[in-house]
Amino acid sequence: MKQGLFELRHQAEWRRFAERLDGLEKRKAPGSSNETFTREYRRICNQLAVAQERGYSSHLVDPLQQLAMRGHQQLYRHRHPFGAQLLSFVLAGFPQLVRAEWRLIAIASLLFFGSLIVMGLLVYGFPDLIYSVMDPGQVGQMETMYDPHSSRIGQAVERAADDDWMMFGYYIMNNIGIAFQTYASGLLFGLGSLFFLFFNGLTIGAVAGHLTGIGYGQTFWSFVVGHGAFELTAIALAGAAGLKLGWALLAPGALRRGEALRIAAKTSVQLIYGVILFLLIAAFIEAYWSSMTWPQPAIKYTVGAVLWTLVIAYLVFAGRTHHAPD
Repeated sequence: MKQGLFELRHQAEWRRFAERLDGLEKRKAPGSSNETFTREYRRICNQLAVAQERGYSSHLVDPLQQLAMRGHQQLYRHRHPFGAQLLSFVLAGFPQLVRAEWRLIAIASLLFFGSLIVMGLLVYGFPDLIYSVMDPGQVGQMETMYDPHSSRIGQAVERAADDDWMMFGYYIMNNIGIAFQTYASGLLFGLGSLFFLFFNGLTIGAVAGHLTGIGYGQTFWSFVVGHGAFELTAIALAGAAGLKLGWALLAPGALRRGEALRIAAKTSVQLIYGVILFLLIAAFIEAYWSSMTWPQPAIKYTVGAVLWTLVIAYLVFAGRTHHAPD
């Protein structure tokens, strides 16, 4: 079914549901007490899934997604405590949202991971190229951090194991700062997000290529392989969230730019919630596992492979529901 016909068939239903939500939100009354509301909400979710599967434009999918989110809030606000809502978002809502925004995520991932891989290979083949990205002082600091003879790797100075919790806090602040910068700069018509995805990819790739080239590869790769599953994925997702803001400004469609940005922001903020969760997990792994030197590299590589597999499987399969075609 073409998008225009799909909209024509269901537009009146969507309008009625939106008006009902407006009334429920003003009265702060539970929508879950009415069996009709539950049935209407499920139909909206079904139609959203169909629209996403058929690749309809964001001008249809985004408002429909907002209706589903508002309906979800009304349905569960009075039925479940905050903890249950959070669990629902983690187990289903976030991966569903990632799949819904797969186009922007593919663009962000291609730019970030593509620049990382290409720069890593270039620096490995042409070692002096590292100094086009980092100054000699920064290069020396990176070499100190990943020196195979260090008792704790990934830090510029030696530290006691009791300081792991301090590094955990540092990693959280540092990583969230990078993710927020990548996301918020999307307001510059997406150019800021594109720049930071490219820049971060170049920087990480240059470090990886240099350290591998001087013989520190095993120390470096065994350090990053574990938490990188969450951290690198989070950076790409933050970039995609920023690109969504930029696209709303560049192509608002029939909406005013402010309205298109408001709708896009609601969706992108949901993505950022998941990004923060990923970065918290990454910081914990980096502070309490990655920096340890006693596990053999083979063990770290195995753990890293498992974590990457879990992240990919979670984003691809979690929260999937069967729906009837419409």
